[in-house]
Amino acid sequence: MNEAIRVENVSVHYGEVHALDHVDLTLNSGSVCGLIGMNGSGKSTLFKVIMGMIKPDNGSVRIAGLDAAAARKSGRVGYVPQSEDVDWTFPISVHDVVMMGRYGHLGFLRRPRRADREAVAEALERVELTEFADRQIGQLSGGQKKRAFVARGIAQDASILLLDEPFAGVDKRSEATISTLLRELASDGRSILVSTHDLHAVPKLCDEAVLLMRKVLVHADPDTVLQPENLALAFGLDVMDRT
Repeated sequence: MNEAIRVENVSVHYGEVHALDHVDLTLNSGSVCGLIGMNGSGKSTLFKVIMGMIKPDNGSVRIAGLDAAAARKSGRVGYVPQSEDVDWTFPISVHDVVMMGRYGHLGFLRRPRRADREAVAEALERVELTEFADRQIGQLSGGQKKRAFVARGIAQDASILLLDEPFAGVDKRSEATISTLLRELASDGRSILVSTHDLHAVPKLCDEAVLLMRKVLVHADPDTVLQPENLALAFGLDVMDRT
């Protein structure tokens, strides 16, 4: 497998708060990796470091052999944020949100060409949102919003997708659609890093999993990571019985 993401010795502080502590993480292409941890464990911070949205205090990130900024500029990496990170009142349609994924492919005049329109149409179809293309993004349900941002990553043709809690507050149909699509994308050779609180879904969805508590506690196959003694390192309780 080709190496998709390499995070080495990354630390991040927010004032007195130590968000990430010497994190090392390597992910290969063609796999889905689940990122597991409590709220405040550093999952969103790690995503933003990988995306180049936050500069770490120390350490480095390489994405498909590029630094984070270059990988983001080239469109190699796509990001599906948490819902609270998005202004849902912004007057933009679902189609236009997905077309944003084509920005790096557009010419000097930034006018969509046939290939761009076809890529957006295909992405909308794959997430089952074709009929909602002209709807304002904030008018969608929670699950539909998540699917729209997944479609943006597909249209972008990103080889690496980061999804921050994509199943939080979504309906069962959207959860199933997103899960099936992530497995298909991994089969196509893309690398998927997805944070989730739904531990019961991890073994079926993910090829590997990472347990995070400001540092990587365990990185292994899902069954190993979800062993009670490992979960206790991050949660301090038998979470599999309480989720």
